[in-house]
Amino acid sequence: MVTLYDAPADALIEAIAADLEDRIEAPDWATFAKSGPGREFPPEDDDFWYVRAASILRRVAIDGPVGVDRLSTHYGGPKGGSNRYQVAPKHRSDAGEKTIRTILQQLEETGLVERPPNDEGRAVSAEGRSFLDSTAGEVISDLDRPELERYV
Repeated sequence: MVTLYDAPADALIEAIAADLEDRIEAPDWATFAKSGPGREFPPEDDDFWYVRAASILRRVAIDGPVGVDRLSTHYGGPKGGSNRYQVAPKHRSDAGEKTIRTILQQLEETGLVERPPNDEGRAVSAEGRSFLDSTAGEVISDLDRPELERYV
């Protein structure tokens, strides 16, 4: 049986993002909002919302019950974009929590993510785990890599 750990992350996230376009909808403000205070401009990709949602779903599945604060630390980066025109060493900033929280709420509405009873953040539901594993199986079968054929 193929699990999400067997498929390459980039190919899995692309496949999940393509499927999430039918399940969730990007809010109107998503095209204008920066992805965090350390960024200079909003994301330029048209499918940023769905790729970030797919990545968050995979990250929640891997890290177990996880909250918005920990996810914003994971998706953070250098402060000030490219840190141009600065002499001081680079500093770090977290990603925007509004984007992550909204994506988690949308994934909760679709039934892929749920809140555990002990209120430790969010975890992947049984439906979400099944969705990730079946998508990983499709990704591996689409890849032309002989070392991964043993999983199919």
